[in-house]
Amino acid sequence: MEPHADNERSFETITAKCAEIYRSAGEITPCALADAIMHDENIPMHNFAHHYLVPAVLMTLVCRKKGCDTDDYVRKMAETERRAKNVLPAFCGFYGACGAAIGVGIFMSVYTGTTPLSKDTWGMCNMSTVEALKRMAEIGGPRCCKRNTFLALQSGSESVRKYLDIDIASDDAIECGFSKFNAECLKEDCPFYKKAAGGA
Repeated sequence: MEPHADNERSFETITAKCAEIYRSAGEITPCALADAIMHDENIPMHNFAHHYLVPAVLMTLVCRKKGCDTDDYVRKMAETERRAKNVLPAFCGFYGACGAAIGVGIFMSVYTGTTPLSKDTWGMCNMSTVEALKRMAEIGGPRCCKRNTFLALQSGSESVRKYLDIDIASDDAIECGFSKFNAECLKEDCPFYKKAAGGA
């Protein structure tokens, strides 16, 4: 499914900001990169562009860490975006699988070249999605695209380390600055809630 014209800027923003980081030097963690992108005015509080944001961040940091050829990175990002657009809005509630978690599996499958006929990596890609979904399910609803993006990236970073032996760091101490924009915020029940600032 292609995004509505009004949402196309969200996808373009993610691609552009990830490309900037890919070309840059210096360390940045997955959640820190996602947080910076989510603060852009083109990224709404809730939007299925987050289904692309998760695999785009993982792809960018893994490819940068491994020194991937620029053309290869661009091809992988284009395929990642194409697949992410097939994960419909509101997938978390209507289909029982959050698109941000599916984004971890999208990254794994694109990066490893996994197909439905793959033997060695098929299970790894699905397990990466399962692990992200489990982390989200244990916290429960209602939806929050920011919370689930952070959870997916934390879990995805662990999967990258465990299955690909690539360390892109983690973000255990990330604090959310979006609470005031989310009427359904779990507040103290969310691991990223920034209470000292009244939820930002």
